[in-house]
Amino acid sequence: MYTFAHPIEDALENITHSLCTLEFEDQRPFYDWLMERLSEGGLINTPTPRQYEFARLNLTYVVTSKRKLKQLVDEQHVSGWDDPRMPTIVGLRRRGYTPASIQLFAERIGVSKADSWIDYSTLEGCLREDLENTAQRGMAVLDPVQLVMTNWGDVFGSDDHTEPCTQPALPHTAPGAEAAGLRTFAIGREVWIEREDFQEVPAKGYKRLFPGNIVRLKGGYVVECTGCEKDANGAVTRVLAKVIPDTKSGTPGADRVKAKAAITWVGVSDGVAAEVRLYDRLFTEEHPDSGGKDFLAHLNPNSLQVITAYVEPSLAQAQPDQKFQFERHGYFVADRVDHDQGRPVFNRAVGLKDSWGK
Repeated sequence: MYTFAHPIEDALENITHSLCTLEFEDQRPFYDWLMERLSEGGLINTPTPRQYEFARLNLTYVVTSKRKLKQLVDEQHVSGWDDPRMPTIVGLRRRGYTPASIQLFAERIGVSKADSWIDYSTLEGCLREDLENTAQRGMAVLDPVQLVMTNWGDVFGSDDHTEPCTQPALPHTAPGAEAAGLRTFAIGREVWIEREDFQEVPAKGYKRLFPGNIVRLKGGYVVECTGCEKDANGAVTRVLAKVIPDTKSGTPGADRVKAKAAITWVGVSDGVAAEVRLYDRLFTEEHPDSGGKDFLAHLNPNSLQVITAYVEPSLAQAQPDQKFQFERHGYFVADRVDHDQGRPVFNRAVGLKDSWGK
C-alpha cells in the first residue's frame, strides 16, 4: 500500500523530484508505470513526478533508526528527544549546532549513489568552522583549584584590592571584532585556575606553574609560583604565588618579564559558579548497530559528565542558546531549556580539536 500510495501522493502534492534512499530503487519501475497510467487517464497533471535515489547518510558513533532512538528515550538512556547526544534536529540544536554548520556538513559530504560512512569528526569540524569567528570568547575553569598571591596586599596596599582587566570579545582577526567590544573582569588576591596548571614536581617540558617558575595570568599579571598547600590526603588545596608588579597586560612595560606560558583563570571576587555539562559521543563503537549487534551494549558511560565550574562575569550574562568559546576548552552553548542568568547552565558542543581518536 505504501508503494501504491507514494507516487499518487507525490502527484497530488505537485512534487517534481521525489528523493528517496537506495532501498526504493527497486520500486521505481512501478512508480513510473503508475505515473504513466494515471497520466493517460487524465487523472494527474503533467509533467509527472520523478523518483531519484541516493545513498542514505551513515554517521559513525550514531544510530539513526527511529525505532532505536525511541528505545533510547523510552528506556531513559537519554533525557528525551532533545537530549544533546541525540542525532535529532532538536538534539543537535540544544547541543549548540547551528543551521549554517549543518548546511556546511551537507555541502561537504555531498550526494552519492554509493553507501559510505561519514566520520562524526566531519560534523564536529563544520561546527568549529562556523563558530570560530562568531562565538564570543570567555574564560572558564572546569577543574578549579585556588591560586593565592601571597604578596598582593604588599603590592597594592590591601588584600581586598581588585584590578580591572579587559580582553576582546572576539579575536582581532575575526570579522566584527571591533563591534563586539571588550569583556571586563577583575583580578584580585585569589583566583581560580585549572588543577592541571600546577605540578609540584614538573614533568619534562612542563611550562606552567611549579615552584620557582613564572607564568602570565591571561589578561592579568605575571606571577611566580612559590609552592602549594595540601590536605591530609596529600591533595593540593591551594597554589601559592607572588604577583610581579607592573606586569599587567596592556600596560607600559608589561612585557619586561618574559613568561613561557599564559594560563586562563577566573577571579574569586567576580567569578560565577555554573553547571557545565560535558557531552561526548553516545556510543563507543563506530558502528554500534551494524551486523545485528546490541547497540545498547556500546553506550558510552562517559557521554555526559556534569561538573560545577567557575566562569567570568560576561559568560554569566549569557542568553539561552548563545554560543561561546571557553578559551582552551572548546565551544559551549547556554542551555536553551535550563539556563538562567541566576543559574547558568552550559553544554559542551565540541572541543577545540578532535581528541576522540586519542
